[in-house]
Amino acid sequence: MPYLHTVPPEDAAGEVKVMYDQDLAVRGYVANYARAFSVRPEVFAGWLALKDAISSEMDPRLYELATVAAATAIRSSYCSLVHGQILATSYYPAEKVASIATTEAGDALDAADAAVVRFAQKIAQEAEKITQEDVDELRDLGFSDTDVFSIIAAAAARCFFSKVLDATGTLADAALHEVPDQLRDALTVGREIAPQP
Repeated sequence: MPYLHTVPPEDAAGEVKVMYDQDLAVRGYVANYARAFSVRPEVFAGWLALKDAISSEMDPRLYELATVAAATAIRSSYCSLVHGQILATSYYPAEKVASIATTEAGDALDAADAAVVRFAQKIAQEAEKITQEDVDELRDLGFSDTDVFSIIAAAAARCFFSKVLDATGTLADAALHEVPDQLRDALTVGREIAPQP
């Protein structure tokens, strides 16, 4: 249960109804994150604009990789599960995605992907300790400065969204119980998934 009073779907109007209707059209239910932002739907609109600006000029796989790395680093089960499922469905075997939540990511991923994971995790946990050497490692692996900036922006933006959800007591959607066991267990790094109805 969220800590704040949110707008029930049956009472939604205006911007909140638009937000809820988009969720219903995409997934068939109103996601818990949408309910959390029903308190300030204009903030959600701002989040979408920021997310789209970051991801629109970024390799989608790289965006998801940086997002999962940042989300696991700050123990956001919701974001880890949602974006980990995207990675496992479109880009990697489930066991590789699960490894991102552990200290073994360097063994499961190639050198470039492992460096992205380490970099995004460091941004999320201790951005003040990022060094020139961290950036140069990515450059040496073939990433441009635009790529590096995009990774930074994706990881930093994920911290905003994940922290809002966790601070409001928003649980990952019950539908995420359907994620395969190994992946679900590895990516449930913080709050539990909402109970199934």
